Order: sequence, then C-alpha cells, then structure tokens
Amino acid sequence: MTNEKLENQNNQSEEIRQPVSKDWHSREEPTAKERNLTANPGDRIADEPQSLEEKAKQVAVDAPDITGDHITVPTYFVVDTPEGEKKALHHVKDAEEISDVIRQARVDEDGNRVWW
Repeated sequence: MTNEKLENQNNQSEEIRQPVSKDWHSREEPTAKERNLTANPGDRIADEPQSLEEKAKQVAVDAPDITGDHITVPTYFVVDTPEGEKKALHHVKDAEEISDVIRQARVDEDGNRVWW
C-alpha cells in the first residue's frame, strides 16, 4: 500500500466527534448569588455594609409604569426611630415594618386612626 492509502485508512478509523448539547437536567444548579432572584436589581441587598447615606441614594425602580407615569422607588426608606435615630428600611425585606411606620403616622394623639 502506498502512504496515501495508509493515511486514508487511518483517518477513516478515527471516531468523528461532533459537538453536542449537554443535557440541561444534569447541570448543577446555580447558587443564589448566581441567580437573579428579583425582578429589579435594586431589590437586592448588598453583601458589604453600607452607610445610611449610601442606602438613602439607592433606587430600586426608576421607570415608567403601565399608565405612562414615571415611577421612582427608593431601595431603602429612611425613617426616624422612637429613640430619635434614623434607620434605613429595605422596601422588600422590611415591608411590614414600613407599613407599621405608616400606620403610626396616621394615628392621632388619642390613638385613633386618621384617614386622609
């Protein structure tokens, strides 16, 4: 046999490998940090500690709504505590506490709820 025929035989005996998709069921699940768990990136709470001023500047939503009105929602609501300090409440994580603050603001000096 000639060298050319030997080369052809060697090439034919090699397995042809084509790229194939991996089975997506066999993938490892991404970690919570790798997943985007919220609809709005502003809903995420930063891993590193932030000052009250830094939290006050963050915006969760800054976009038009379905009616065309432009909506801006802060990521943190800064409120005064009964002790006279300021506290940053996250608009998702601390929603219940934010509701409590709003309810307290709508109560008169006799403890009666005031509706505006």
